[in-house]
Amino acid sequence: MTPVVFYATVGVTLFVMGLYALIVRSHLIRKILAANVMGSGVFVMFISLAHRPPSAVPDPVPQAMVLTGIVVAVSATALALVLTCRIHAATGESCLPEDREDPP
Repeated sequence: MTPVVFYATVGVTLFVMGLYALIVRSHLIRKILAANVMGSGVFVMFISLAHRPPSAVPDPVPQAMVLTGIVVAVSATALALVLTCRIHAATGESCLPEDREDPP
């Protein structure tokens, strides 16, 4: 298994794990963490696809895109955490109302 295939596999695995957790979990903090795991999978996958042979001229654009994506992901995570704190302060719950199970 070449390193490119290994990193691509790790990226896809991270994305699928994050997507599963995003769908299954109802707690907002866990959804935010799942979205971050998905983003990490996308970053790893993008870097693995940008691999070039050693004799080729390196392309700095994929690395710059990933660094920009990391900055955006940190900002989006901060916004999501603030919104989660506001939801918790307003409702006293850490889940969205439609995610909670109704009692029988």
